[in-house]
Amino acid sequence: MNIILLVFVYIFIILLLIVMLNINIVIIKLLPIVLPIILSVALFTLFERKILAGIQRRRGPNVVGIFGLLQPFSDAFKLIFKETIIPGLSNIILFIMAPLFTFGLSLLNWSVLPFTYGAVVSDASLGVMFLFAISSLSVYGIIISGWSSNSKYAFLGSLRSAAHLFLMKL
Repeated sequence: MNIILLVFVYIFIILLLIVMLNINIVIIKLLPIVLPIILSVALFTLFERKILAGIQRRRGPNVVGIFGLLQPFSDAFKLIFKETIIPGLSNIILFIMAPLFTFGLSLLNWSVLPFTYGAVVSDASLGVMFLFAISSLSVYGIIISGWSSNSKYAFLGSLRSAAHLFLMKL
């Protein structure tokens, strides 16, 4: 159990060193990219909920703000301040760090994608290889999150999800 934790910490430290030393990503350079992505996802979910409400002949989210425009932000507020349920026999550090690891890897993929000509956060010479390498590491976060709950059903579910991700990469 401690060996897996050490491997997880070493992978995370190596990724941080690669990012900070070789690619020169600065958090200030990432903010103009990360914030529009998060805001667009929030507004896309609102748009999807409005469309589904129209299909099902109901009103949809319209209570918070004008036409429900503040609904994604109230959902995020509820998610942030929601009580975290941690299983009693789980490995608490891995249980909390695995989703953060996977989320960090998904945001790291955006660092090598050019947005317009000359507008890229990190001009890596092997950008496509970096993209494939980082996207393949997300499987470990999913497996570790299922394993850390110390439940055979959650672990089987995480293995199934990892198999789906692996097959999509082929």
